[in-house]
Amino acid sequence: MTAPVKAQRPARAARGTGRPRRAGLLARPALILAGLLVLWLWTRGLRLDSIEARNVNGEVIGTQVLEHIELTLICTALTVAIAIPLGVAVSLSRSRAGRMVVLGLGNLGQAIPSVGLIVLLALVISIGVGTAVIALVAYAILPVLRNTMVGIEGVDPVLTEAARGMGLSRLAVLFIVELPLAMPVILAGVRTALVLTVASAPLAALIDGGGLGEGLFTGLTLNRPVISVTFGVLVAALALFTDWLGLLAETFLRPKGI
Repeated sequence: MTAPVKAQRPARAARGTGRPRRAGLLARPALILAGLLVLWLWTRGLRLDSIEARNVNGEVIGTQVLEHIELTLICTALTVAIAIPLGVAVSLSRSRAGRMVVLGLGNLGQAIPSVGLIVLLALVISIGVGTAVIALVAYAILPVLRNTMVGIEGVDPVLTEAARGMGLSRLAVLFIVELPLAMPVILAGVRTALVLTVASAPLAALIDGGGLGEGLFTGLTLNRPVISVTFGVLVAALALFTDWLGLLAETFLRPKGI
């Protein structure tokens, strides 16, 4: 009589695994919204002076948030467009020298502190959004580049040889076998680069690049903790939300069976 009961337990556990996972995915945006609500209630309860009221308002915050998101999307799109094809090319070439050169350049972008990189490029090129984009792309390119190479090189050679044996061309093997199998690793790199970009984008305000850094540095410069705390929390919330979106992409874009 006890055997059927034991046989049913794994089935119940399997049916219930989806709920904790969905609950975990929903927990982070709920916490972010709760933090933003606490911030809003805190600022509403304060008596702001004219400088604080001019900076901590919906219009200014909305404009800077949109600038921050736009800057992040542009930088991430360029990072992906550069790093993934370059990582694939280096992996397929099997060249140790090419690998060392490409990874060395990527490491150089992250070896230099982000503040120093932005200021250095501003002195060499000019101030503005374009220079900020170059600096942020150089800073975020390494995770995507490295994960693309690791993902492609980690595909079992038996699978690629089997695909070639079925008559597929080298390009077809890349798009049908290697890239889908490497996609989870590549997406993890894109997620890391996206969060790095969001967290580093406030530095663009140092060279007139816009974004939430304008409010953050205004509060620090004018010694207004209310302004700096407000924009600092907004940057942190945006970074956490971006990381959550990356987690969703990793979860739902992962090929079935991997």
